[in-house]
Amino acid sequence: MSTHALHSSPFAATLRVLAHLLDYPDAALREHLPDLRAALHAQRTLGAERLAEIDALFDQLLDASGLDAEAAYVDLFDRGRGTALHLFEHVHGDSRDRGPAMIDLIKTYEEAGLYLASGELPDHLTVALEYASTQPPGPAADFLREIAHILRNIFSALTRRESAYAGVLAALLDLAGEPTKIVEVPVEPNLDETWSEPAAFGGCSSDGQRSPGEPQPVRIVKASRQSQPGQSAHGAST
Repeated sequence: MSTHALHSSPFAATLRVLAHLLDYPDAALREHLPDLRAALHAQRTLGAERLAEIDALFDQLLDASGLDAEAAYVDLFDRGRGTALHLFEHVHGDSRDRGPAMIDLIKTYEEAGLYLASGELPDHLTVALEYASTQPPGPAADFLREIAHILRNIFSALTRRESAYAGVLAALLDLAGEPTKIVEVPVEPNLDETWSEPAAFGGCSSDGQRSPGEPQPVRIVKASRQSQPGQSAHGAST
């Protein structure tokens, strides 16, 4: 997202660090993790307990190999709706309302002088936080409160999975002045199970066959030629 100007308050700087932490941990992001950690501690906007939780995430990302960190991120955020970072996934799902909501959000950004880069979706939490970071602390906190119910759902889903990323969502709720209580989120199947193809022929079930529930042998038999008049099945003349 390109911007005309960035707000320079500690609140805004904290939002930008948290947004980076929720982004895909590619090599460029991992290279800047020590600087992001130092910047977050320097702002003094979060309590010691919350900083300790986020430090655990920094340590986890710094200790993991690049491939492991990226694979864990995809498994966590791209394999189910409960932990999805796309805000409208939690509000509209796949309904037709999602498109108009996207357009309205883009207009909100553009009115603030912000323009999406190619490939960015307006409802991704990292993009929304970048927008909030360009606003004064009061309006930024108001914006976080508007989406607090979504933040709480994601926080709860991450907590259930015992993910260190939950500390980032808890920090956002702190900045919004909202409680970090756990809410009930539905247990959902793994995305691979959701998208799995049904087994061909019902998994070769024996239901409906002569002896259901028992092994059904499969034989591939070459059909014999029909005997011609005056010949036996073995071709001998009669």
